[in-house]
Amino acid sequence: MGLKDKLTQQGSPLSKANGGNVSIPVGATDQSRLHFDYSLNGNPNVPNKPTPSSLDLNGQKPANSYDQTAPTEGIGNI
Repeated sequence: MGLKDKLTQQGSPLSKANGGNVSIPVGATDQSRLHFDYSLNGNPNVPNKPTPSSLDLNGQKPANSYDQTAPTEGIGNI
């Protein structure tokens, strides 16, 4: 008996669904407006949560991206 069969047939105290599918909360998907907005701009303000990323470039490519600064000895500019 393989591990997957053993898990689905006998179960485990360490598994929620014993090899089955577990529903994903809406807050962890793209449908969550709070996740989408807050992670980029902090709107709405949520107390006791970390500040949004300061690394977001709003879809712009950084000026010093690796494809522009790759060494010519190895692969050159990509």
